[in-house]
Amino acid sequence: MRFWLGASFVPTDQFVELARAAERCGFDTLTLSDHIFYADFASPYPYSKSGRPRWNAGTHWPDTWVTIGAMAAVTSTLRFSPNVYIAPARDLFTVAKQVSTAAVLSGERVTFGVGVGWCKEEFQATGQDFHTRGRRLDEMIPALRELWTGSAVKLDGLPELSICPTPSGNIPVYVGGDSEAALTRACRLGDGWIGNRIYTEEQLDPVLAKLPKDRPFEVVAPLAVMPDAAVYRRFAAKGVTATMAAPWWLATPEEKAEYGEGTLELKIATMERFAEEVIAKF
Repeated sequence: MRFWLGASFVPTDQFVELARAAERCGFDTLTLSDHIFYADFASPYPYSKSGRPRWNAGTHWPDTWVTIGAMAAVTSTLRFSPNVYIAPARDLFTVAKQVSTAAVLSGERVTFGVGVGWCKEEFQATGQDFHTRGRRLDEMIPALRELWTGSAVKLDGLPELSICPTPSGNIPVYVGGDSEAALTRACRLGDGWIGNRIYTEEQLDPVLAKLPKDRPFEVVAPLAVMPDAAVYRRFAAKGVTATMAAPWWLATPEEKAEYGEGTLELKIATMERFAEEVIAKF
């Protein structure tokens, strides 16, 4: 079992020090989420009962690849992944160059976590078709893999072309989401799957049953359990290869009183406790 640090909603000026602490504590991957802007969205947010997002206009959503570049510069082993990047809200070449450049600058420590997204307004703002996003992502993933080899590629309506820089190895692609379409996409086109909610065992078991068992395939599942090494071992036996945690969400009243709500100091203190109580036991 590997441990990913879920760093959504973190203030931008905390990411660099958070990355240093994550590497020191033994986290495998630091992940951050992707949104382009905030508005009074008409699109329903699919992960709350109210259909309203859990954040407001003051919540930080730093650019994924700029932030990964900054964090990669102060670390040497920690990996990075968006959870997840809404690739079909952008054009193919913008995505290809961003991810490839981050992979090269980080020493190939990038995983490409990708999904189709839910926010129609973001697609409208970037000039991409919201209603064809699934089909376009299905086409985009193989094209990205080709472009990331650095070889000349022939795409419809364009001359033979290539991009540079590209990494010497493969960039893993993990597909997010637990709809039938997302799971099919993960199985067919992905090297792994990232869960898009916090799962109870009853919620996760049917998903695991649909994921590949006959080949190497990564399963990253945020789990609705109290942090406990024995519990994580049980999920590992089910096929979960990594889980995601934000230890400050479970900060004790004493820790909050000592370090303050929302502070970097609180985040690091709870990460250190998680590392001692959980990571060190694997």
